[in-house]
Amino acid sequence: MAHSENQQSSFSDIIELNVGGQVYVTRHETLVSVPNSLLWTMFAQKSPTELPKDSKGRYFFDRDGFLFRYILDYLRERDIVLPDFFKERGRLQKEAEFFQLHELAQRLRPAVSKDNSLGDELCAHGDPEEASLACALGSSSITTTAVSSPTPSLLSPFQKHGYITIGYRGSYTIGRDIQTDAKFRRVARITVCGKTSLAKEVFGETLNESRDPDKPPERYTSRYYLKYNFLEQAFDRLAEVGFRMVACSSTGTCAYASSDPNEDKIWTSYTEYVFSRD
Repeated sequence: MAHSENQQSSFSDIIELNVGGQVYVTRHETLVSVPNSLLWTMFAQKSPTELPKDSKGRYFFDRDGFLFRYILDYLRERDIVLPDFFKERGRLQKEAEFFQLHELAQRLRPAVSKDNSLGDELCAHGDPEEASLACALGSSSITTTAVSSPTPSLLSPFQKHGYITIGYRGSYTIGRDIQTDAKFRRVARITVCGKTSLAKEVFGETLNESRDPDKPPERYTSRYYLKYNFLEQAFDRLAEVGFRMVACSSTGTCAYASSDPNEDKIWTSYTEYVFSRD
């Protein structure tokens, strides 16, 4: 017991974590709040020198940084409230299992009846879209695997109408010989504008919400952006879930790379594409 207390006392009260590139700051008592969990073992039974750290001295976990926020919520409250249209329930369950939070993993596991179909609990307490799909189709026609990766044909009655605008700033260089170089249409960031719930439904885990976190599902945002830099990926995804392009617009400016007018010209542009699902 004395050994365990000495190990705990060697940690500071405020702990910084790097989880898959996302930085979290929490209390030591939060991390050790669930006995026999992985975090309890690491931060109550080991010393700081035994744990992996990043270049800035933060304790490092090679796990999903986005989902770890829900792990912390559970450690703080012994409860978890997931947002509407949450698509990562299965992956969050795997994270709970990794961190050895068995009660949380059990709560995230879909209830299964003796027919190996979804039980009443999912209809009452699960993800809204999963629940409506399960209850509408009945227990005999959808299994637990269909919840984590439903087919587009099953989901189509529950898809919501609306608009999503994709925007990007691009640049390219025109040289003195009027030839474009390899930096043509260099895209710095692809932004997503629209209703929060609709954006999450379409892009799921590829959506970066860090600039506008915890936005209510009924609100609108223009601050989300995608985790990749290829417009065609966004277009393909929108087409897969029933959207079509209805409008686009673009503006551009030109500047010289230096004060010498004989040098290369740099063109920058901002373009928006509007997609609709009827």
